[in-house]
Amino acid sequence: MFNCILLICVIPVLTLGIACNNEQNRIIGNGFLEGKVSIGPLCPVEMFPPDPACQPTEETYKNWPIAVWTTDQKTKLVQIQPKLDGTYIIELPEGMFLVDLEVQHMFDKNLPATVNIKPGETAMLNIEINTGIR
Repeated sequence: MFNCILLICVIPVLTLGIACNNEQNRIIGNGFLEGKVSIGPLCPVEMFPPDPACQPTEETYKNWPIAVWTTDQKTKLVQIQPKLDGTYIIELPEGMFLVDLEVQHMFDKNLPATVNIKPGETAMLNIEINTGIR
């Protein structure tokens, strides 16, 4: 009987301690970078509705790799890997970071971009890449 009472009292305390510890780790120092990557045009003539063959694929995103770097661009922290719809979300430590293509090209884009990650918050960055296809 004593063992059952002890378990009933100890398990909720342990569970509460674990939950508090996980919450603390998530909030202290980490935030998120979220947005959508748009790559195009992918065909010489854009149509409405878009031709499915001219929509980004997993291979398209691999051909235009985007990374998060330290602001001096000496250390690569993570490569952004968007879903097929172009959306992404990554967890980063608190601080200022540079987001840029890993391989530079001469067409218009809104990169490089500097982002400020704050603990427990989400910074938004939509990325637009012009492929130069006309």
